[in-house]
Amino acid sequence: MKARVKITKSGAPKLTHLRVKKALGAPSSGHLMAGSIVLACSLGRGGITRLKREGDGKSPAGRFALRGGFIQPERLKGAGRAPALVPARADLGWCDDPGNANYNRPIKLPNPAGHEIIRRVDGLYDVVIVLDYNLRPRKRGAGSAIFFHLTRAPGEPTAGCVAIDRQAMRRLLPRLSKKAVMVIA
Repeated sequence: MKARVKITKSGAPKLTHLRVKKALGAPSSGHLMAGSIVLACSLGRGGITRLKREGDGKSPAGRFALRGGFIQPERLKGAGRAPALVPARADLGWCDDPGNANYNRPIKLPNPAGHEIIRRVDGLYDVVIVLDYNLRPRKRGAGSAIFFHLTRAPGEPTAGCVAIDRQAMRRLLPRLSKKAVMVIA
């Protein structure tokens, strides 16, 4: 029996595994490998950790499903859409307040709880894919808002996410499988 491989419209196979590893140099520099593609990526300013804590500036190690996310299609014209990306509403936030019942969940803004604004003006979250980190079960204080998103500038660290440049994201989005996972090691 032959193995089935999903093929994109361009004829390229769908990507099911994204592997992220620290690069030489700064702890926030990494490489993202997706099939035969190798891209520079940014990690948390403190590198990668197995003991993630809220606000520590580190990217969590582990295997995480890409759980869908949000896109600002008017700001990322011509990019294909990854599975389960929906347009980001102006009132969308993500709670990062460990003392709030909505910790590590999407929330409607305005909201008095500490939060990330998803529709940012700086372009960082023009595409934001939620990693399956600390979602079910949630552990308060173990880290929130762990996303795969765009970089501000090459080599600039994140607060604990994985980020790539706009051109690389355009290249990956249409090739991501609905069952894609990211392994951070």
